[in-house]
Amino acid sequence: MNSERSSASPLPRLALLLGDMTGIGPELCARVLADKRLADVARIVVLGDRRVLEMGARDAGVELKIATVTSTDKIDWDGDATPMIDLGNIDPATLPRAEISAESGRLTGETLAEAIRLAKAGIIDGITFAPLNKAALHAGGWKFPDEHKMFAHLLGHNDHFSEMNVLDGQWMSRVTSHVSLREALDQINAGTIIRTIELAHNTMRKAGIDKPRIAVAALNPHAGENGLFGRDEIEVIAPAVQKAAASGIDCKGPFPSDTVYLKAFAGDYDGVVSMYHDQGQIATKLRGFNRGVTVTAGLGTVFTTPAHGTAFDIVGQGVATTGALESAVRLAAQLANRGPARLPA
Repeated sequence: MNSERSSASPLPRLALLLGDMTGIGPELCARVLADKRLADVARIVVLGDRRVLEMGARDAGVELKIATVTSTDKIDWDGDATPMIDLGNIDPATLPRAEISAESGRLTGETLAEAIRLAKAGIIDGITFAPLNKAALHAGGWKFPDEHKMFAHLLGHNDHFSEMNVLDGQWMSRVTSHVSLREALDQINAGTIIRTIELAHNTMRKAGIDKPRIAVAALNPHAGENGLFGRDEIEVIAPAVQKAAASGIDCKGPFPSDTVYLKAFAGDYDGVVSMYHDQGQIATKLRGFNRGVTVTAGLGTVFTTPAHGTAFDIVGQGVATTGALESAVRLAAQLANRGPARLPA
């Protein structure tokens, strides 16, 4: 397989995965591939089972010409057909639709693992995957709290990484993620806050923001009200923000979490670091549930996906919107085109 980018085409090579076949992923992928609306940003190869993609085309009501290939060096990137590496591992006729399936979760995990193998070999430059179901993935034998930890495990990554969400140019990250709120409180400390600020800064720079402006959310109501509602802001968060700022990062806070997103979406900041999962997720999903993108930040491989889920309630109806998937592909291409960002000197 050819691990070098074609000199004739600077566009990154992205693997597009169909997600959990029981959900809307195959339909979304078929729709964006049929009219080649993303051909201006990436060379896309579909990785998965051809039968699932054909099912997605039927759901979406689109005509899709598919060229099955065994390796990327066999692809005619200028052809009119969608290139696909057909793993032949998922027969949609044997699996349910619109419900959690352990077998579908197992096979979805296998497909993700193969995409990671291709990325590690330098055969693809990034991965965008349609929505998957975490419960199905876990039931299928991939015993991780979420796909991001699965990715880190398969990549042998032991350093800091985190899920980030991007919506309307705003980057939302968090100190803790898929853990209980009680566990999250135990994980919030100066070290984890600083690492999250640094990761947010580096990832935004990699996406083309030269000097990201980062707001840091408080933990307690009213940012602790000068210690009346807790001293975490005074003793932990503010000193961490100050230390990160002293390294050259443009970060400020802590700000009350019920208003900091108003400042961000008004354009005062490029991103927000929240303390725990729902602080950021509630704000961003209210702002644009069907438009957000999730990025796994800090890993050597680019991963993006729509921030919404598998939408079992509308599977097969041909009504799912593609905005978030399109944004995910465009962001993956942008990240894959840039080298690693560094902290300012």
